[in-house]
Amino acid sequence: MLGVGDTVPVGRTPPEVVGRTPPEVVGRTPPEVVGRTPPEVVGRTPPEVVGRTTPRLAVQPGRVLALEGAPGLGMTRIALALLAEPARSAPVAAVDVRGWLSPAAAWEAGVPAERLVVVRCGDRSLWPKVAAALLDGIGAVYAEVPSGIPDRVLHRLAALARSRGAALVLRPLRGSLPAGLAHLRLTASGVRWEGAEAGHGRLTRRLVVVRASGRAVGGVERSLEVDDDGSHAVRLVPGLAAASAGRAAG
Repeated sequence: MLGVGDTVPVGRTPPEVVGRTPPEVVGRTPPEVVGRTPPEVVGRTPPEVVGRTTPRLAVQPGRVLALEGAPGLGMTRIALALLAEPARSAPVAAVDVRGWLSPAAAWEAGVPAERLVVVRCGDRSLWPKVAAALLDGIGAVYAEVPSGIPDRVLHRLAALARSRGAALVLRPLRGSLPAGLAHLRLTASGVRWEGAEAGHGRLTRRLVVVRASGRAVGGVERSLEVDDDGSHAVRLVPGLAAASAGRAAG
């Protein structure tokens, strides 16, 4: 304790005061600091988050999505994967014209067995009625389109999908759909594999290269890749993305 007449040298702190904080200051933050973020942190995103989000490709109620390209490029696999999301809440349907579609391929793509309806219809004269009947009662339909179907029939089906609020995925077996019919048209132009460098190694990814056109991309054709990594979420990425093979490859 300091007594009367005691002195304290300038610059020194009494031992009993060293390390002590006045009780009224403990736990208090200056008001001007509360809620403030250091300027060098504002607007910064952690490096591990940058670039991790990619847009998902999905069917949309009342709109037509066209999948075109030669057999063997994986468009059937993509179509079945697109049915997985709507199948979570309601039945979905697939119209099989060639008689090749395996229900197991749809199950692998994420479509529950109890929500899948497969209709085999190789008769071109019956196909329009079958497709229309499915659109009238099911919210998402994937249909292979046989050759020789008149454009006016396809336009009527597109109009029916809009009026019923049903998503329609069309896969012409030959040629392409009429211009302006599809909200988004994906035309496969090739397949690229990853993982086997220098002629050996393990194949890890199958990339389906597509050309995207239609109102969904602003009317400007773009080169993209479709990524199906087995998680039942198909991704459409500018520049290029990925797709794995399933049972149905055409």
